Amino acid sequence: MSTTTTTFDTEALRRGIEERDTATLRALYAPDAEMTVVDRNAPPSQPRVLRGRTAIGEYLDETCGRDMTHRLERIVVSGDTAAFTQACRYPDGTRVLCLAMLDLRDGLIVSQTAVQEWDA
Repeated sequence: MSTTTTTFDTEALRRGIEERDTATLRALYAPDAEMTVVDRNAPPSQPRVLRGRTAIGEYLDETCGRDMTHRLERIVVSGDTAAFTQACRYPDGTRVLCLAMLDLRDGLIVSQTAVQEWDA
C-alpha cells in the first residue's frame, strides 16, 4: 500500500502575501477551512472566526486591498502543521506583525489561528 504526501506550497504563500494576490492565497485554503484572528479589534475572549474559503477570501481581499506592504519573514512546515511570521507596514510607517499557526490537510490550510499586533 502506498501513501501520497501532498506538501504545502510555501512559495505560493510567499507570493500571495508579498504580491497581495488574493487569488493565490484563496487557493491555499480548503473549502471548509476556518480562520481565527486575534488582534486589537478581536481580543482572545471574542476572536474573529471566519468559516469557509469564501469568508476567508473576503477577509483576504480587504486586508490585501489596504495600502501597505506585506512580507513573509519566516515559515516552518512540519508534517500537517505550519507556522509563519508576516510583517506589514503602512505608508505612514505604522507596522503590524502577524504570527500564524496552520493545520494542513492534503496540502491545504484547514485551520489558521493568527495573532496580530499594531504599533501603538
